[in-house]
Amino acid sequence: MATGGRVLHHLRRLLPDPRNAVVGVGFAAAGTRARDLVDGARVLKMFGEYVPVRAEVTDVPHFSAHADAGQVIGWLRGAPAHRTTYLVHGEPAAPGALRDRIDHELGWTAVVPRSGEAVLVRRPGPFGPPV
Repeated sequence: MATGGRVLHHLRRLLPDPRNAVVGVGFAAAGTRARDLVDGARVLKMFGEYVPVRAEVTDVPHFSAHADAGQVIGWLRGAPAHRTTYLVHGEPAAPGALRDRIDHELGWTAVVPRSGEAVLVRRPGPFGPPV
């Protein structure tokens, strides 16, 4: 999502040149440089400087390594039931919708923790779940 790492160095070098193309592949969350790029930003701030976007930017939004809700439910069906399933990823409305599906379709307890909330997760002991 172009929020850190090597990609920033590549973007800083490639974006100013109109002979280049940058392809956004997969999901780009709101508030990230990748989202700003595919939404048509003409300038991005990186490393404390403003970088002009002159390269062609193309978006391929459905090419993603993330599972959709149906795939997650299918994967969970093959797992042993958990005391609690924590959902900590996705756009604001998505975890709540998945929580409701897990509850309805699997009968499991699923929780969407609040931002900054700490959760203690215990591993089962050698003789079963912790008491």
